[in-house]
Amino acid sequence: MNKDILDKYEPIIGLEVHAQLSTKSKIFAGDSTAFGNEPNTQISVITLGHPGTLPRLNEKVVELAVKMGLACHCDITHENIFDRKNYFYPDLPKGYQITQDKTPICRNGYVTVKTKHGVHDITLTKIHLEEDAGKSIHVEGEDDTWVDFNRAGVPLIEIVTDPMIHSSEEASGFLTEVRRLVRYLEICDGNMEEGSMRCDANVSVRLKGDNELGKKVEVKNMNSIRNVQRAIDHEIGRQIKLLEANKEIVSETRTFNVISGTTSGMRTKEELNDYRYFPEPDLSPFIISDEWLNKVKSSLPSLPNELFDKFVKEFGLPEYDANVLIDNREIASYFETLCDCTKKYKAASNWMMGPVKSYLNEATLSIANFPLTPQKLGELIDLVEDGKVSFSVASQNIFHELVKEPNSSAYELAKGLNLLQDSDQSSIQPLIDETLKAFPEKVAAYKKGKKGLLGMFMSEVMKRGEGKIDPRLANELLRKSLG
Repeated sequence: MNKDILDKYEPIIGLEVHAQLSTKSKIFAGDSTAFGNEPNTQISVITLGHPGTLPRLNEKVVELAVKMGLACHCDITHENIFDRKNYFYPDLPKGYQITQDKTPICRNGYVTVKTKHGVHDITLTKIHLEEDAGKSIHVEGEDDTWVDFNRAGVPLIEIVTDPMIHSSEEASGFLTEVRRLVRYLEICDGNMEEGSMRCDANVSVRLKGDNELGKKVEVKNMNSIRNVQRAIDHEIGRQIKLLEANKEIVSETRTFNVISGTTSGMRTKEELNDYRYFPEPDLSPFIISDEWLNKVKSSLPSLPNELFDKFVKEFGLPEYDANVLIDNREIASYFETLCDCTKKYKAASNWMMGPVKSYLNEATLSIANFPLTPQKLGELIDLVEDGKVSFSVASQNIFHELVKEPNSSAYELAKGLNLLQDSDQSSIQPLIDETLKAFPEKVAAYKKGKKGLLGMFMSEVMKRGEGKIDPRLANELLRKSLG
């Protein structure tokens, strides 16, 4: 589409993110929430809404929802009720969904998002609790639709943003940060492919300068952050084309086709009054006390943005390093402990993003199963930084031996393997003299301005020293010898 036409319009996007809470049982019943079991093996009379059965609230669900609210700077609602949301889905066995309408457990708040255009806050309308529906399965060639109720009643939080996102990049940044938060808090695994985190995007466009929102289209069925971006970009373009052709945008729910990268209509969009919300009569209100709330607050881990600030401001790391390290909670925690064991923070970061990451990838291990404690890795880092061994020798030899013998001392291993560097000037200088004597023409060329030859001389000196001399001292002495 012509850039001039695109620039006439302003996209307005709001996201609704469902995160499946990591509880062993459902929100109102004791049925298992395990993923991947045989269809309809994790259901009970409560899940199926049989007459005479009553739901009972799972307290762990409330705790996990509050943790997310606190991490998003929300106001926590102390007096909560559940509501019935009435609509027809064949995979909702009761014929209604238990959710929160008037009293969402978390209100307001924000999530800080980083994009190439800078850092800003995306504000939230609310985070509320609800139960999931089951799953309809349409088998090609079959006349009937199969229904699996295992997922029905699984606890969800729905995170609803204000309509303030203006690009697919911002939407992607928001989802990336939400996924990182739920993983840090250990309240959801954030796996969009398995459906434990899902996103619906409400997209509208308007002419720049207009105050009224355009007609909203909700896009569903996006199973990755990349596909959310693709769907939003397509929908923005589709709506602009309609407006440019003086055609009406229908307020509807659309599905995203991963293969074609396009959206298609599913049904017209329901209005809020279509859901006929009313308070759930089978559940008593639940109260969150200040005492219980403070207990939950005290259990929160360090969050990604807090660690980012610590790594950059206190440890002096580049922002790139900090972003890589905070991406995974276990990695960030290991690194934080590592920095208690060595003060060579940048070197520690290089080791984490280099040899350690390579080892974990090759061994298909998580940092939780890494054989070396932060204390042992810190010893090895200090050996290099103190000039006892070179980085190449440490990373290619000692590191791998230490992994095999994680209770050993890095220094004793280096000593036993005869890998300790010689930092004695009296033994290094003869090697430099020998090297310069062997290349008189190149020495002359260096002195005439070919400074790039320094690397060649260093390589020759290190060869003569069998890689066991201090390169920093050798470099210093070599420069002096060359004048």
